Amino acid sequence: MPTKDEIQERATAAFDELAAALEQGNSKQLTAYLQTMSRFHQYSFGNCILIALQKPDATHVAGFQRWKQLGRFVKSGERGIAILAPMAFRKKQTDDAAQESTVDESPEEGNEKSTRRRVRGFKLAFVFDVSQTDGKPLPEFATISGDPGEKLQRLEAVIHGHGISLSYEGIDNGALGVSEGGRIRVLPSLSQAETFSVLAHELAHELLHRGERRKETTKTIRETEAEAVAFVVCHASGVDSRTRSSDYIRLYNGDKELLQQSLEQIQKVSTSILSQLQQTPADVVIEPQEIVSVEMAAAI
Repeated sequence: MPTKDEIQERATAAFDELAAALEQGNSKQLTAYLQTMSRFHQYSFGNCILIALQKPDATHVAGFQRWKQLGRFVKSGERGIAILAPMAFRKKQTDDAAQESTVDESPEEGNEKSTRRRVRGFKLAFVFDVSQTDGKPLPEFATISGDPGEKLQRLEAVIHGHGISLSYEGIDNGALGVSEGGRIRVLPSLSQAETFSVLAHELAHELLHRGERRKETTKTIRETEAEAVAFVVCHASGVDSRTRSSDYIRLYNGDKELLQQSLEQIQKVSTSILSQLQQTPADVVIEPQEIVSVEMAAAI
């Protein structure tokens, strides 16, 4: 079993590796992801509600033509998601006659917030979720690889040991996991490596950002710290998340300088988790009421 000093050395080495990755900038995968995501329209609050009511599991929606531009095509027989598209008119430059047009909330057809058009009504328009399309895959974040083995169960036991409940279930906002102050929820469909990383990330939030210190931090600081802790824990547990973690931090505008500012907090929590992982027996059985599977949650 590693000593406290050895664990500290591993944490320091992992921290330095993450700092170096951040200094290199965005990965090609993150650059491609951001370029693609920028082509998705930001819908109004009202239309977000309409989309959620009709297709709660929607993640990325766009109009028929936008999907074609992205190299994807709406599957035969798919029903569109109805939204309200503002109808507007504007003056022709050649005369005073009003030219009527539709400002559809699909990115390929305009933006309802245009200052050059005046809204005079709404009409129905239809968009489609990515799950309703086939074709060229959308760029994704770098994957997490490796096998945490028995350490996944150990990490669940560590979470339980802090008095935090854990459930594997669907999450409405599309996140892989969520920290809710005394409760962690994680998607049940993740690989073991992804699950391990997400658990470490959300546990870091629970330990770092659920007290008075939360008021002193920004979203960028919190996500940088949580993902840095997750990377250190993964690095010492045979899970490779280097590119994934650096891209995640950069997505929230974090950088090497911010990482260095949080060094003390990150090392303190990551070494604590690693020490507990070493002490927690691999055959610990978590009671069913403390870790709820998606099937059990549906039955409750």
